Amino acid sequence: MIAPILSSAAGSVAARSEAAPAVAVTRLDLSDFRCYRQARIDLDSRPVALAGPNGAGKTNLLEAVSFLAPGRGLRRARLTEVDRIGGGAWAMAATVQTAAGPIAIGTGRDPEGEGRERRLVRIDGAPQRGQAALAEVAGIVWLTPQMDRLFLESAGGRRRFVDRLVYGFDPEHAGRVAAYEHALRERGRLLRERSGDRGWFSALEEQIAGQGVAIVAARRELAAAIDRAAAEGVGPFPRPALAMEGTVDTWLDEGPALAAEERLRAMLAAGRRTDAETGSTAAGPHRSDLAVRHAGKDMPAAQCSTGEQKALLLAIVLADVRLQAAARGVPPILLLDEVAAHLDPDRRSHLYDEILALGVQAWLTGTDAELFAPLAGAAQHLRVADAIVTPR
Repeated sequence: MIAPILSSAAGSVAARSEAAPAVAVTRLDLSDFRCYRQARIDLDSRPVALAGPNGAGKTNLLEAVSFLAPGRGLRRARLTEVDRIGGGAWAMAATVQTAAGPIAIGTGRDPEGEGRERRLVRIDGAPQRGQAALAEVAGIVWLTPQMDRLFLESAGGRRRFVDRLVYGFDPEHAGRVAAYEHALRERGRLLRERSGDRGWFSALEEQIAGQGVAIVAARRELAAAIDRAAAEGVGPFPRPALAMEGTVDTWLDEGPALAAEERLRAMLAAGRRTDAETGSTAAGPHRSDLAVRHAGKDMPAAQCSTGEQKALLLAIVLADVRLQAAARGVPPILLLDEVAAHLDPDRRSHLYDEILALGVQAWLTGTDAELFAPLAGAAQHLRVADAIVTPR
């Protein structure tokens, strides 16, 4: 579970990891990936600044790195959408430098999926049964322009955001979320079919309750830990205050996890008829939401200005990076797509200072190379144009 890991990080979040060996991508090979027919980039552990015009392929490189984590990448794309137009099934290989030495990762769409979207994963040449093992190699955290409306749009996006952050501390969380969602779909199917198999309903609801309470607990622990880490602040960035809200979250405030499981099982059993009529399940972690406030103004993030919302989101991400650095001994790989251009010079300077102080391999994109001038020799500067990557 996530609690012991976060507890070990308590009190040491402010510490920087300059002496720790960075987790970093030192080689990236792409085949039929988005706009790239073939590409190879050799790197070291320093930050990576990618500059070039819009549509050149910068974000595609960040998306490739994001596939080193479990899930659908930073665009949440269907696997077939990643295939290069006119090409075959995409593939990506990377060498990731870790404290234990270099690790080779290969992943891509299964070309023999027989109509099913299936992602293949190999680590040091060994095929993996699923994607969860990726989270054991390196944490990957990202921020993209599509996330700018995180506080304004659906709660589902905020739950996915929290879940990705939890993966950095508890790789098994991904499996619990997948198992929970599968059981929820199966229960929904039985409800639509008006099945009278009470034993099957009970088995599914047992699984939903057990996995569901564990998911809620992990999200709550992560949100509370980031809330504490964010209280330290990063220069001019506003302090975000975080909390998870929902029925099951409230139950965990009121009593132990086992009691919350029993309450959820009872609610699911009692609500079968209503859930069948509405076509949805009334309670569970799929109903929770991440509440974020601007602590300095005591204002919900959704009511803040666009610039304040972006700054709050970046403050959350930086607090998570500090937490992972304290808990794992090394920071995660950080992907920041078109972030620097939307920060004023003071915040941009503090962002760069934080990246360098943490020793994180951050991948940054922008159309103007001058945005990255303050990083000078502290970063690797690459130009991207027409799906060709060259040193600057």
